[in-house]
This record gives sequence, structure tokens and C-alpha cells, in this order.
Amino acid sequence: MGLFKFFSKEKKETLDKGLERTKQGVFAKLARAIAGKSKIDEDLLDELEEVFITSDVGVDTTLRIIDRIKARVARDKYTSTAELNSLLCEEISDMLAENDNESSAEDFSLPDGHHPHVIMVVGVNGVGKTTTIGKLAYQFRQAGNKVMLGAADTFRAAAVEQLVIWGERAGVPVVKQGQGSDPAAVAFDTLKSAVANDVDVVIIDTAGRLHNKKGLMDELSRICNVMQKVVPGAPHEVLLVLDGSTGQNAFEQAKQFVAATNVNELAITKLDGTAKGGVVIGISDQFKIPVKYIGLGEGMTDLQVFHKREFVESLFGNVAE
Repeated sequence: MGLFKFFSKEKKETLDKGLERTKQGVFAKLARAIAGKSKIDEDLLDELEEVFITSDVGVDTTLRIIDRIKARVARDKYTSTAELNSLLCEEISDMLAENDNESSAEDFSLPDGHHPHVIMVVGVNGVGKTTTIGKLAYQFRQAGNKVMLGAADTFRAAAVEQLVIWGERAGVPVVKQGQGSDPAAVAFDTLKSAVANDVDVVIIDTAGRLHNKKGLMDELSRICNVMQKVVPGAPHEVLLVLDGSTGQNAFEQAKQFVAATNVNELAITKLDGTAKGGVVIGISDQFKIPVKYIGLGEGMTDLQVFHKREFVESLFGNVAE
């Protein structure tokens, strides 16, 4: 069963519901592409290309998918359109699996090797960064970990207060200073407190000013440097949060942050309110950075660890194992 031992019926229902709008859009386009056709040929592949591009998968990733389908059809002699959904699930899942690295995970457990485990969360304002931190804190705590948050977004008005509210919801402490305080100092104090209190995982919020502001990127670097004075190697994860409902704009944000920081994992939020869920496939493929979490709703448990196979199957239909 592989990954399915981690994937409960409840999680699958949340995933299916969260991707419903995207699924409806993709299925409608696929149905039109397949209508009247009985075999997988060049004409159908051309129409598939349009389906993926208009579903926010992105041009480069779309071309990779089409090339893989062509090779598979030639190798295994797939010809019937009845086999198309199965073929798409297998090839897209395998393609996404190529981007796995040491940050890839199946659940909310923590990797071995460092204590505390430090996660720095980055992203522009409005993508759901603070909400994602709150939900992550809750999930880590539910998994039996001692969690602490650091409110290093001292630039945006009310950012600290919002994180404190999410900390209360998740039942975890928040280290904070006032608006306008030095964010690196907040991160330093958070890690000192975490070490003193034997905390398992620390999540540091950061400012989300416009992604093309050099000052922001310099600030993130300084936060990293200060944290390493307390916990060598910190941050162990740099999580970039992207708003899935923005489609191609999320690609541009990812490009800017990946170029300026050591992003090693992605969280894509707000997928429940958009038909642009295909962006998850494109971003994961183009940046060679694993999507680790996806946001599928407002509830504390609606942030899920990203399971590639289940995600693709939810879009294109379940395939018998």
C-alpha cells in the first residue's frame, strides 16, 4: 500500500473536497479533449497540452508531461483513451517524485539530528503565512512535540498580534517584542528560550514585504546568521509559503525567493478556493523543490502534508493499486 498507510479516509475526503474546483475544471477540459476520440494520438496530445497550460501547470512542466506521455505510449503501446487517466496519474506522480530531498516527509514527524528543529517561514504578505504557521504548530503539537513560535515579522502592523492569536489556538507559546523591534533579536531570543525549555521544534515568522525589496532579503539573511549563533545549522528548513489561488503569480514569487534565500520546501495555500490547483504540479517541477504542505481550508487540520500520488489521483481519478 506504500504511502496509503499515512493517508486516512478523513484526509482523502479533505483533499478531494479542497481540490474540487480544480478537479472540476481539469475534468471538464479533459472531457472536451477526449470527446469523440478512441486513441491517444498527436491530435489528442496537442489538446492535452492546452488543457495543462490553461490549468496553470505552466508551459515548461506541460511539455515535460507531454514528452513523458509520448514516451510511455511508444514504450508500452498504450493506445486507448480509456487508459489516459491512469497514465497521467503514474507519469505526473513519478515526475514529482524526482524532486524529493531530505526535507520530504510523509507526516508531521521531525527529522533526527538536531534539537530544536528550526523552521523559518518566508513569503509575501497575504499568502496565508501566519495561518500556515499556526496550523503547523498545531499539527506538530498533536504529533507529541513541544513547539515554540517566534514573532519576527515586526514590520507589518498587527502581525505579532495575529501570530499570538494563532499560538493560543494551537496551544503553543510565542516569543515576541513590539512592532518595529529588530527581527533578528526576536529570532535570537526565541531560540535561546527554546534551548532553555527543551523545545522540539521552533517556527520563526518573518516579514512579508514585497518580494522584490532587497531590504527584506538582507533581513532574512541576518536572521539566519543570528540564529546560527544559538543553534548551529539553523534554520534547518526554510519554508516558502505561496498562495495557490494566484496561479502564475505564485511562480514569480517563488522565483524571487528561491534566488535570494535557501528555500528548501514549499507550502501552497488556499487551494480550496481556486480552480488553479495545477500550479502545485508546475511549481514543484520547475523549482526542483518539494512541495511539503498544502492548505485546503480554514480548519486546523486542513493543512496537509503533500502526498504526490494522492494529490494527482484526486485530480485525475483514483487508480487501482
